[in-house]
Amino acid sequence: MPQPHATTGEASPPDAPADTSPDLVEADLAAIDLTDPQTHLSSGLRAMWARFRAESPVHLHPATDGKPPFWVISRHADVLAVYRDNKRFTSERGNVLATLLQGEDSASRKMLAVTDGPRHRDIRNLMLKSFSPRALAPVVEGVHRRTGELIDRGLARGAFDFVTDLADHIPINTIGDLMGIPAEDREQLVHWNTQTLSRTSADHSETEEWLARNEILLYFSELAAERRRHPGDDVISALATGTVDGAPLSEEEIVFNCYSLILGGDESSRMSSVGALIALSEHPGQWKALRTGAVGLETATEEVMRWTTPAMHFGRRALTDVELGGRTIRAGDVVTLWNSSADFDEDVFADPYTFDLARTPNKHVAFGYGPHFCIGAFLGRTHVEAMLAALRERVAGIELLGPPRRLYSNFVFGYSGLPVRLTA
Repeated sequence: MPQPHATTGEASPPDAPADTSPDLVEADLAAIDLTDPQTHLSSGLRAMWARFRAESPVHLHPATDGKPPFWVISRHADVLAVYRDNKRFTSERGNVLATLLQGEDSASRKMLAVTDGPRHRDIRNLMLKSFSPRALAPVVEGVHRRTGELIDRGLARGAFDFVTDLADHIPINTIGDLMGIPAEDREQLVHWNTQTLSRTSADHSETEEWLARNEILLYFSELAAERRRHPGDDVISALATGTVDGAPLSEEEIVFNCYSLILGGDESSRMSSVGALIALSEHPGQWKALRTGAVGLETATEEVMRWTTPAMHFGRRALTDVELGGRTIRAGDVVTLWNSSADFDEDVFADPYTFDLARTPNKHVAFGYGPHFCIGAFLGRTHVEAMLAALRERVAGIELLGPPRRLYSNFVFGYSGLPVRLTA
């Protein structure tokens, strides 16, 4: 299953001014190691991706640490082309660098994200029943209520950590409502989830990640068994009692898809909300536009998603030889699609490094694109919109009390800590 390498470190926020760090601006592109999390902590990332788009938009990354070479796709148009082409590219051998470079994903053809073809379509349709407007109405109400309550709590405290004291508590409860996870179990799931996707210190080992992942899988196996006996309206019940072509889903399909929902729904929403606060604090004109209603919540939400782009990349494997950007991708090659470059492509976004809450159109790929477009995109947007609404209605001033603590990752662009003070 996807196992992004992540821990924490100090770095500039995503909206820091582009610098001219010689390691990324002047280096031979072939010498830049995109598998190394340290690369993604540099404040020279903007210049680096601009160089890739201009000089080598379909780039063959050299082999590293015994792992095979892979293609780096950085232009928006090329990223979209591969995302929508599920005939010549597959997700079934992994969809992030960590698993693609290992050669296989243990959840292949058992989890929606790494399943293609009719099986993908049928399981997706089964899960979408739990994402209907009727099913989501109370969930959305809960997002807005919790977000407002947590902002009020933060205001009362004065100084607090926006990540651990606030952002960590919203998406897990949303997904918990959607999946019918008992409230008393949710804090433990956040802990396991953080260990699985985002190492919290240099001492946090891969063994701990593996153990946390298996705790999640065991937990959902037990919960699915209970839902078979006593089904409800939640997504676990839909998976546990649903059928495809007249047959029930396998135990592994049920558990792996629960795992996928809890990871995807929790991590990306948290990172976008934290990135939104940082961006607003660094752009007082945009903060004023939001507070006065000069910009709407819908367009503001889309710009936050573009600006933060929590999932830096997704990946595919070529099923046949493909010509792209004047290069030949061979059958079996690993292909990585860099959302964090595509979402700042000058050919698609005017002044891409301007944080503009009124930006429209805004054709970002923060949720992916094509057949594997994020099933939880609506909820992801809901989390960000609820955060922006609560800040607009309740907060007058944002003060960062220290640098954000960045995750040490080649997959998730996000934060493990952000000391702040909000003024009512």
